[in-house]
Amino acid sequence: MRPSRAEQLIEVGRVEPDPDLAGVVDYFWWVRWDVPAPHEQEVVPRPVVHVSAEVVEGEPRLLVHGVHPRMFRRRLEGTGHTVAAGFRPAVFHPFLRADVGALEGREVAAAAVLGVDDRPVAEEVLSHDRPEDAAAVLAEWLRGLAPEDDPLVPELAALVERAEADTSLVRAEQLADLAGVSLRTLQRRFHSHVGIGPKWVVQRFRLLDVTAAAHGDGRVDWAELAARLGYADQSHLIRAFTQLVGHPPATYAREA
Repeated sequence: MRPSRAEQLIEVGRVEPDPDLAGVVDYFWWVRWDVPAPHEQEVVPRPVVHVSAEVVEGEPRLLVHGVHPRMFRRRLEGTGHTVAAGFRPAVFHPFLRADVGALEGREVAAAAVLGVDDRPVAEEVLSHDRPEDAAAVLAEWLRGLAPEDDPLVPELAALVERAEADTSLVRAEQLADLAGVSLRTLQRRFHSHVGIGPKWVVQRFRLLDVTAAAHGDGRVDWAELAARLGYADQSHLIRAFTQLVGHPPATYAREA
């Protein structure tokens, strides 16, 4: 949130995965900070599971971040950095071999859920000055894991990515129709593999579309945007955005 303000305090970067990991990792990312005073960064999450290398209570660890259902804040102090992998939707399920929905809103040490000692790789990742080199170490670690084969994963990943790109998708029922299954079946599959329900996924992507519009340079016709994104009217869009961000979209646009 508020990227123009954030870039004055923190450095955020991304790198694409190598071809052999493109079906697993959407992107590797990093954050570096050197802040004179504590900074709280607001983040609106997507339906993505992340594995991040960061310092926890003075010790380098790999943390698995489940899907956060609401906007959350990260408190950054002093100097530090984080390097992470953002998985494609549903793709973490074969690594976890369990219900991804159990991770919703949680941050858990990789050792606790993957059964591997995450400390050595976390220490190596964070030892690199160049974030690209750190991401390469994390990528090599992922190659050494042995995910289960799961035929549902490609279908669900494509479905979530379709929901992100297609602004005409505004209801979970539309996703169920595309998948050719009942809404109840889709809800079970999303909870177990994506980590959150299809209704949340559709609504979150449309709210992220509103956020993207607020970050633009031009004047936004909120009523037209509401109609295009499937809201009953402008007031419904304003209410949904305010519930997520804490401000109406026009107010946020002026701040951002």
